[in-house]
Amino acid sequence: MVLNIDRRSLVLGGALGLGALILPAGRGLAADLLGATGFTHNVASGEPGPDSMLLWTRYVPAAGDGAQRLEAEVALDPGFTKVVAGGSVRTGAYRDWTAKITVDGLKPGTVYWYRFVAPDGGKSPVGRTKTLPVGDVARFGLGVFSCSNLPQGWFNAYGHAAARQDLDLWLHTGDYIYEYGVASTREADWAEGRKDMLQPTTEILAIADYRLRYASYRADPDLQRLHQMAPMVALWDDHESANDSWEGGAQNHQPDKEGDWNPRRAAAMQVYREWMPVSDEPWKAYPIGTLATLYRTESRLLARTRPADIGAAFKAADPDAALKAFRDGAWRDPSATMMGSSQESWLAHGLKANAGWQLVGMGTILGRTVMPKEAVDWLRPEVTEKKVASYRNDIRAAAQGLPMWMDRWDGYPAARSRLLKSAQAAEADLVMLSGDSHNAWAYALREDGRPAGVEFAGQAVTSNGMEGDMGADPNLVARGFMAANPELKWADTSQRGYMMLDVTPKRVTGEWLFLRTVKARSTALAGSHRMSVERGRRVFTGQG
Repeated sequence: MVLNIDRRSLVLGGALGLGALILPAGRGLAADLLGATGFTHNVASGEPGPDSMLLWTRYVPAAGDGAQRLEAEVALDPGFTKVVAGGSVRTGAYRDWTAKITVDGLKPGTVYWYRFVAPDGGKSPVGRTKTLPVGDVARFGLGVFSCSNLPQGWFNAYGHAAARQDLDLWLHTGDYIYEYGVASTREADWAEGRKDMLQPTTEILAIADYRLRYASYRADPDLQRLHQMAPMVALWDDHESANDSWEGGAQNHQPDKEGDWNPRRAAAMQVYREWMPVSDEPWKAYPIGTLATLYRTESRLLARTRPADIGAAFKAADPDAALKAFRDGAWRDPSATMMGSSQESWLAHGLKANAGWQLVGMGTILGRTVMPKEAVDWLRPEVTEKKVASYRNDIRAAAQGLPMWMDRWDGYPAARSRLLKSAQAAEADLVMLSGDSHNAWAYALREDGRPAGVEFAGQAVTSNGMEGDMGADPNLVARGFMAANPELKWADTSQRGYMMLDVTPKRVTGEWLFLRTVKARSTALAGSHRMSVERGRRVFTGQG
C-alpha cells in the first residue's frame, strides 16, 4: 500500500524498515520537500571497496541555515551494540544539505549496518551495506537497473530487488531521473497516483530545479528501500542532464531558448554528485576478489563528441547515395568518441591487467542494431505519419548497413571497434551491462569476425519502450529484430523490470525479470528469461 501522512508532519524512522520521508501526492509536495527538516531522505551507500564504503544521507536543521556536523556510525549489528567504524562529516545549504563520507578500516565481504547522528541527537534510519570480497569468490549477485521515469510508472522493480537476499550490489546504468516536465508525457502514459509526485512540474534547467527533481524521486519508498538495503554503483546517462546529451550540447537543449549549455551541464553534474552515493571520480574500477572486476564508465558529458547527423541524407535528392556517402565518411570518423581517449586507455589497460570476468557498466548499448525491413508493418494504426516516416528512414538506412540508434555505440563505429579490439587483445571475458533502450536485449558481440564478449542490455524500470508504437505480437517483433541483426541473440520489446546477474568462476548468468505492471504499486512478476556465458567462450551458452 502507499502510505499517506499529514502534509505538516514527517515520518522519520530510526530503525531498519520503510523509514525516512514518506510524502503524499498532491499540490503540497513541493512545499513538503522544500520545507522538510531532519533526515529527509533516508540513507544510501556506494563506491564499495574491500575495506571502505561511501555513506550518504540528507539532514536539514529545524532552525537556522548554518553548517551542520553529522556523526556516522558503522556497526556489525542493526542494534549498534558493536560499533566498529565511523567519522564526522559537515553539510549545509551550499550542498543542499546532503552529506557523504567514506569510512575506512572495514573487513572484506562483510555486512555492516550504518546510521547518522545529528547535532541534537536525532538518528537517521539504519542502512545495510556490504564490502567487496577479496581472494577466491564462489558467487556474486548484481542487480542492474536503468531508465526510471517517475510519472510513467511505479518503481516496482526497486521494491522487488530490495526484498531479495541473493544480491550483493546494485548497478544503475543511468536515466535515474528524467529532466522532462509534466507537459512532455502524454496523459495516457501517466501511472495513476504519480503525476503530482513530479516536482518541479516544468523541465529542469538550473541547480534548484535539479535538486527538487532528485528530492521528489528520492521520496519514493521503493527507491529509498533499495538504497537502504545494499550499496549502489551508479553512472549517469543522458536524462540526468538532458536527452541525447554530449560534451557540447543535447538534443533537448535549445541555446536560443534555454541559454548556454555549460551552466546546465555543470548544474546537472553537481546535483547528481550531491544526491547520489557516488564519488567525484569520473570513472572507476571495483575488484570483486579474483572473480571479476566491475567498471563504472562515463560516456555522456565529459568527452563524448556530437553524434554524426544522418538527417540531411534523408532530405537529399538521392537519399541512397547520400546515405552511402554518410556511411563511408562522417559515420566512420575515427575522431568520434563516446568516452574520450583517456578513458579508452584506462579501460583497455584495466581489461588487460585484471583477472576474472570483466563487467563493464555502460549507459548505452554496444550491440549492432539495424531496423528490420518489416518494422512498418508492425506499427499501430494510430501511429503518426511523422513517426511512420522515421521508421521508413531507419529501414532505408539499414539497407546501407547503418544503425537505427546514432546516439548509441552504433553511431560511433570506430570507437566501438577500438573498445572491442582492446578486449580481444587482452583476451578478456568481457560482459557489457547496459540500459537506455527501455527494452531487453542480449548480444553476442563480434569484431573482425571473431567473438569479443557478450552484452546484457536491460529493460527500463518504468520508461515506455517501443511497444508503444508496435501493434504486432511482441514475439514477432523480437524474432524480426533477431533475424535482421546477427549479434542479437534474444530480445523482449514489451516489458519493464530489471536484470539480475549471477557471477561464478565458470559462468555468468543474466536474468531479465519482468514486472506484471508498473501502472499500480505491485512487486508481482510476469515472468523472466535467463541466458549464460561460460568462461573463455565469449558467446552465449549453446551458440557459436
